Amino acid sequence: MAKGEETRGVILHQGVETAYKVGLGGLTIGELARATGLSKSGLFAHFRSKESLQLQVLARAREEFTDTVLRPAVRAPRGEKRVRALFENWLHSGVYRTAGVCLYVKALNEFEEQTGAVRDQILQGHRDLYDSIAQIFRTGISEGQFKADADPMQFAYDLNGVLLAAYNWVRIIGPDDAEARARRSFEALLDAARA
Repeated sequence: MAKGEETRGVILHQGVETAYKVGLGGLTIGELARATGLSKSGLFAHFRSKESLQLQVLARAREEFTDTVLRPAVRAPRGEKRVRALFENWLHSGVYRTAGVCLYVKALNEFEEQTGAVRDQILQGHRDLYDSIAQIFRTGISEGQFKADADPMQFAYDLNGVLLAAYNWVRIIGPDDAEARARRSFEALLDAARA
């Protein structure tokens, strides 16, 4: 990786961390300059606008989610083990508030009533996540581990619901209770889906 690409990656990661704290709408070139210690003019040369910065930070958050949650899950054996790996990676990242994993949840709430490229990218990221969950679940159907007539998109919906509830519960009650409840809900989902 070239030095410029590495620097850009560090800046974008800091952008994800900053947006997680101040909101995607609160992420500005000035705010990022304060967080990185770099000049506003130098960062402006990288991003040119607040919207460009937001879009690139969202893309980086998506990469971080993929690297932390999805890619390691797909390396697990097909079927239930892969679905379990997905759940464990995602739960751990949500409970311990990994910024790249959690930013899309916060951003959806923040931008749901707006229009434009940032909202469109947020919505597409969520749609793609549902598709990824459904595809991972489908491998369990093809392996004969889940019911042949199971609805992969319903499983994606339900699993996302469990993890969103855990994400909220951590902030309201605490991480230990959130993890335990999420695990019980996840096991119930698997029990209902098994062949």
